[in-house]
Amino acid sequence: MTLARFSLARMLDMATETGCIGVEIRNDLTGELFDGQEALEAAQLLKSKGLRILALSEVSAFNDMSDRAFQATEKLAAIANECGAEAISLIPSNDGTGGDNAQRMQALRHTLVRLEPVLRENNVQGFIEPLGFAQASLRFKAEVVEVVEELEYSSRFKLVHDTFHHHLAGEKQVFPEHTGMVHISGVKEENLSIENMRDEHRALVDAQDVLNNVEQLNDLHSKGYSGPVSMEAFSPQVHELADPKPALLKSFRHIESSMAAMLGQA
Repeated sequence: MTLARFSLARMLDMATETGCIGVEIRNDLTGELFDGQEALEAAQLLKSKGLRILALSEVSAFNDMSDRAFQATEKLAAIANECGAEAISLIPSNDGTGGDNAQRMQALRHTLVRLEPVLRENNVQGFIEPLGFAQASLRFKAEVVEVVEELEYSSRFKLVHDTFHHHLAGEKQVFPEHTGMVHISGVKEENLSIENMRDEHRALVDAQDVLNNVEQLNDLHSKGYSGPVSMEAFSPQVHELADPKPALLKSFRHIESSMAAMLGQA
């Protein structure tokens, strides 16, 4: 998402130039997945650059119990299997139609039971990303953890800890052992209320960030998380950068130095 206007090849070059271990490739941007290449061709290109496909994103409204969502999961999981992607992203419905708490939880149980065999057959994990927006059908990571543990699916379904959505939901607890990926982005508008924060406000993380990205990352790492961290900037100002490399490196260095300083104070 941070490099939404880049071709696949250019994105991979940027990933290697900024020291990334892998990439998250999306199917909801302009153009075709892998820029129209076959999955195996894309896999070979990434392998040649020493990069992992950390996840393919996304199946939207994965928990609406529809045949559409099931078929979309089948399709994306098969592509992930073919190209060697480690996971697919599962995004809950965000239109206020999730029902009451009991209905939402039952929909989640039903969905995971139906999707688990699909993911298992394709040797891929499902990364569930709760959304902090008030209208989202799945806001809290604790709810996902409850159902995943109840069904004993912890090895198949993992959380995406998104620092923006964690902040919006007001959730305090983190679940490092259940987390498969962390999404980071920064919001700078100090006078912007949580109710008015939207994806377009999500830029790179810097010293003006009001989402407490560094504190969230430190909390996760201090409790054992050692997985990937993916920059997910939706801001048009980031997308308009002709060369985002200096800004990305500056953001990465800010996070690293800030975390090191926090570690030194511990």
